[in-house]
Amino acid sequence: MRGLYASGVRFVSDSFDLVVIGAGSGGVRAARIAATYGARVAIVEEYRVGGTCVIRGCVPKKLFVYASRYKDLFEIAPSFGWDVGTPSFDWATLVANKDKEIARLEAAYVAGLEKPGAEIIRDRATVTGPHSVKLQKSGRELTAGTILVATGAHPFIPDIPGKELAITSNEAFHLEQLPHSILIEGGGFISVEFATIFSGLGVNTTIVYRGDKLLRGFDEDLRTGLEAGLEARGVKIIHQTNVLGLRQTGDDVTVSFSDGIDAPFGAVMFATGRSPNTSGLGLEAVGVELEEDGAIAVDEYSQSSVPSIYAVGDVTNRAQLTPIAIREGHAFADTVFGDRPTAVDHSLIGEAVFSEPEVGTVGLSEHDAATHGDIDVYVTRFRPMINTLSLKSDRMMMKLITRADGGEVLGVHVLGPGAAEIIQMAAIPMGMKATKADFDRAIAMHPTAAEELVTFKKPSYVYRAGVKQP
Repeated sequence: MRGLYASGVRFVSDSFDLVVIGAGSGGVRAARIAATYGARVAIVEEYRVGGTCVIRGCVPKKLFVYASRYKDLFEIAPSFGWDVGTPSFDWATLVANKDKEIARLEAAYVAGLEKPGAEIIRDRATVTGPHSVKLQKSGRELTAGTILVATGAHPFIPDIPGKELAITSNEAFHLEQLPHSILIEGGGFISVEFATIFSGLGVNTTIVYRGDKLLRGFDEDLRTGLEAGLEARGVKIIHQTNVLGLRQTGDDVTVSFSDGIDAPFGAVMFATGRSPNTSGLGLEAVGVELEEDGAIAVDEYSQSSVPSIYAVGDVTNRAQLTPIAIREGHAFADTVFGDRPTAVDHSLIGEAVFSEPEVGTVGLSEHDAATHGDIDVYVTRFRPMINTLSLKSDRMMMKLITRADGGEVLGVHVLGPGAAEIIQMAAIPMGMKATKADFDRAIAMHPTAAEELVTFKKPSYVYRAGVKQP
């Protein structure tokens, strides 16, 4: 907030238009935009400004993914005439450089808040009333016309014997050294991305998943292609199996599996989902309705059951993705302080999985699209051009799903290099209800992988009345 100064000392009021709890992506955006509208804003954060994404999520994760991909580049370098000798990798250098970049980003977030006048309070907050917040460390009481909860989520840890011996994505970014082997439990984004990272950095990597195929809910061709790609890189995948317990055996952790097998690993990581951070915030005591999983129940404008309390981002569990939190935070500020009621459209959300091979997807899967009426499916598989001079046999996959006879594009799915970048652009015409004819009007840029999406001549197969036909 804009404080008062006297003899170099800033005297700060305890009364605000907005108090934000949580300085992650959604909270920071909401606080900054509200402050630019002239609101007196305080944002309370008990850890670091930037939240999961910036500090120990998507940003450091992708930096680690980049590091892991050099292994593939070194393998194909000789086919382009390069002699790279015997590459070596230093984990400590990667971690130190990552930490430097995260510190830079955090400073940028802080500056972005302070410039419009928001006050950053390093403390833990609890909600004590519809318009009041108490700070745990200082005991300070804040009052606010509006309270925004943007506390995000935390890794879910299965309640099994020895669970304290495992790590989560939080700790993975700060390991003192790489383990010789690792078991990752889970079948979603975090599991396959960290499997890519560890295996690419030379760690013997295994995924164990209770389901029959990774990335539940994604298009089947993406799921199949991803598993094949991971296994080609040496990742072992164990399906339909759970971890029942962990125990320390020397320097290793021995895992007891539900199939009766025990096996030692250098480390074990839980990637079994994330749970909303609502515990201990005092929300239920003031009448805020929570969902069964602990998420805050909100309406289309992010308003909770208490009119003066709102929530955005992962704590609402609408879609646990950073861009969604940012969009919701901005929409909240526009609605409450900008006199521009804005609801975020969650109906078309593109997703990127920075695994190897990379996954990009937007719209309906083939299975879901077939339940919406007659559809045409276009599929192509080919070796990425970067591999054609080498012996690498990786296949790239692209799939376009449309309504029958060249109608509206319902889904685009890409597996392979640059998948996320391609899907980001494909999401734009899809949001405009583009048809197959609209895609066809785009002139192909050659040689690119993405040109395949605008050069399909006829469907690979179709669905009529819910039945797949060649």
